[in-house]
Amino acid sequence: MREDLVAIARLAKPRGLRGELVGDLLTDFPERFDNLKRVTIVRPNGDAAEIEIEKFWFQNGRIVLKFAGFDSIEAAETLRGGEICVGETETVELEANEFFDWELEGCAIETADGERIGTVREVMRTGGTEILIVAGEAKEYLIPFAETICTSVDIEEKLIKIDAPEGLLDF
Repeated sequence: MREDLVAIARLAKPRGLRGELVGDLLTDFPERFDNLKRVTIVRPNGDAAEIEIEKFWFQNGRIVLKFAGFDSIEAAETLRGGEICVGETETVELEANEFFDWELEGCAIETADGERIGTVREVMRTGGTEILIVAGEAKEYLIPFAETICTSVDIEEKLIKIDAPEGLLDF
């Protein structure tokens, strides 16, 4: 995906016969779709195109989208697996000490005394505290993204300092 784009939904499958697609939300702000008319779709092969949202609605925790010019199940199928993206400049304003997943991904994780643990590969949402999936040299670590553990987050330097409770890094 291009560096200046942020994914807000992933298209899972066509729905119905009129070109609608069901998508999984990748944003904590589904209301952002209210004012979106044009978005960029990035297909799994990396091709990107700007498309127009004709209509959308939410159903069972997912989003259903209808795009202009995609009026059949066959046309919709060409968008399967694509990510609906907006520019970084169009992202929602966050409160202090809140971060987008894409900002945390790629950050180095170090202990307070400078020991490098690994790099954030992914942010896992559990319904409670988010978990940082950290790729270490020899293994993967699951580190809760809690203020008591992640004591310093520097997005510009791509560095997160942790104060790991005993046993957290042993598994």
